[in-house]
Amino acid sequence: TGVVPFVALLLLQRRPVAGRALLVTGPGCPGHGLCRSNVQEQTRRQVALLNATAQDLFSLYLKCQGEPFSSETDKLCNPGSVFFPAFRVNRTSERKEVMVAMYKLFAFLNASLGNITRDQEELNPTAKELLDRLHNTTKTTRGLISNLTCLLCKNYNVFQVDVSYGESSKGKSAFKKKQQGCQVLRKYVQVIAQAARVLLPHLSP
Repeated sequence: TGVVPFVALLLLQRRPVAGRALLVTGPGCPGHGLCRSNVQEQTRRQVALLNATAQDLFSLYLKCQGEPFSSETDKLCNPGSVFFPAFRVNRTSERKEVMVAMYKLFAFLNASLGNITRDQEELNPTAKELLDRLHNTTKTTRGLISNLTCLLCKNYNVFQVDVSYGESSKGKSAFKKKQQGCQVLRKYVQVIAQAARVLLPHLSP
């Protein structure tokens, strides 16, 4: 556990680890000059896109896993036992607090998507539509992380955030890999809807 620089975080997408949530501010904010002029609008669009496509991704994932996932979704994909970063901000929270919570959430999601994509490439290598959706969602998530990094640095001089990653599925059975992906994606559908409701008002022009 420790403080992980932003650049290092972007290199850890497929290496799930766990750590405490810790916020650090300081004088050396790397890369804040890399912000695009439309970074706030781009961030808003990325969150809206992830929210709009989350349910379709989950439904397609279910379809590709086959039985018993299609018929016993509520039982097998119950996300109650799945770790997700605590998300306790709301529309009245300070904008800085919202941005930090969002960063932790999407850094976790990015690692989880890498884990799920790796498993599906192994278990369902011919499921082109699913794999494309997973890759596109990961690409959007990475872009969002980059923009949140920029906004945190530029607006609040926050350049290090310690994040938590979920459990790796390496070494698990095919069924357990499918189930873990199912649980994570179902939780993702719930959390991204909440995140969009909270974040989008903070990013309005």
